[in-house]
Amino acid sequence: MHDFRLVIAFHTQGQEIYWQFQNYTPPQSLEIGQKFAQSSGYKLADTPYNSSFAGYKDWFIQEYNRPGYTIEAGIGENPLPISQFDEIYKDNIGILILGAIS
Repeated sequence: MHDFRLVIAFHTQGQEIYWQFQNYTPPQSLEIGQKFAQSSGYKLADTPYNSSFAGYKDWFIQEYNRPGYTIEAGIGENPLPISQFDEIYKDNIGILILGAIS
């Protein structure tokens, strides 16, 4: 069994970072989320109600009381064009590194 400290789920739409699930706010969630936002330039946002209840992040937070994040990378209509790849990579490489050391 793995003992993950946090999870990061990547989606595409909006350049936002969702960090909460309902009333669950695991220790260090906000602090780590703020670091992710600063690194990427994405907005740290509350999870919209209509986006709750269906995600891996939500399950992980509820099940383990540990930080979980959904990164909404890129912007536009899905599927996003490959021309956004370099920008999305640049925006998100810091999140991956920070997540690995958090």
